[in-house]
Amino acid sequence: MNVRRPRGPRKTPKTLQHHSEQVVAALKADPSKLELIKDNLEYYRQQRHLKRGFLLAIERFDWVFSAHSDVDEICDALLRDDYIGKRLRRYPLLYKGVLDD
Repeated sequence: MNVRRPRGPRKTPKTLQHHSEQVVAALKADPSKLELIKDNLEYYRQQRHLKRGFLLAIERFDWVFSAHSDVDEICDALLRDDYIGKRLRRYPLLYKGVLDD
């Protein structure tokens, strides 16, 4: 007999959470790095073969940028524990270059 345990909500892995916190700290220290994220979004938007989830993350980032203009609000949306926040944290490639000095 195979008994299934009920699934609870998924938790964000510790390494991904730590990476997101580092990105938020870098963005708050230097708000001009938002342009790097926008450039990454544009670069990946032009790629032909991307997973659907990655494309959804790009679309959600566009929503966040259109709804919020302040760096603090964008960082709050990134760390929020809702659907959009989880979707944005799932793909660290979108933050390529933000942590590099």
